Amino acid sequence: MVMRFLVVTDIHGNRSVSKWVNSVAKENNVDYVLMLGDITDFGPNSVATEIIGGIKLGVYAIPGNCDPLDLPETISEIAIDMHGRGENIDNIYLAGLGGSNPTIFNTPFELSEDTIYEKLRPISKKGMILMVHAPAYGFNDVIPSGLNVGSTAILRIVEEFSPLLVLSGHIHESVGIIERNGTTFINPGPAKDGKYAIIDVKNGKVSANLFGSS
Repeated sequence: MVMRFLVVTDIHGNRSVSKWVNSVAKENNVDYVLMLGDITDFGPNSVATEIIGGIKLGVYAIPGNCDPLDLPETISEIAIDMHGRGENIDNIYLAGLGGSNPTIFNTPFELSEDTIYEKLRPISKKGMILMVHAPAYGFNDVIPSGLNVGSTAILRIVEEFSPLLVLSGHIHESVGIIERNGTTFINPGPAKDGKYAIIDVKNGKVSANLFGSS
């Protein structure tokens, strides 16, 4: 059985995303939407309610660093909140953590590397799909200056648990698909600009495509 996911991240309050997500999902027979954070642009939570509530499929979501700290509670009222949680979809295990490692911008939802590791490790399993807002250090994490700004704690989790798939956003410029040691790392790019990924998972194998228009 193939499980097909539509992956979006970095919506930053763009309410039009719900409309095209529904259209893309219908056209491509998507099973679920995975939402990787920065749903709002520094709040309010009602924006996230409007965006997520406008999506007709089941949504699994985490907050981003630009979302309010209490957004997981709002998500849980209208979708599946994956912040610090694991969830099975048939025979596929998802683990999620929102927010980001520390940035120079002092955004609302930042976590220390120790906290990220402490929250992720108990919910992690071999071969999981890992939903995170911030990327693992060294993967889809290069900012325009050329620096890698991903999370060392998430990289540590990857090294320990060898996820099938690591889904992240956060770094708008570092869109791409990287395969390394059996793990596929994907940053679909900001949904506020019409970017998304469609990912098929079947028998422990991943097939993914990135799209750049709404």
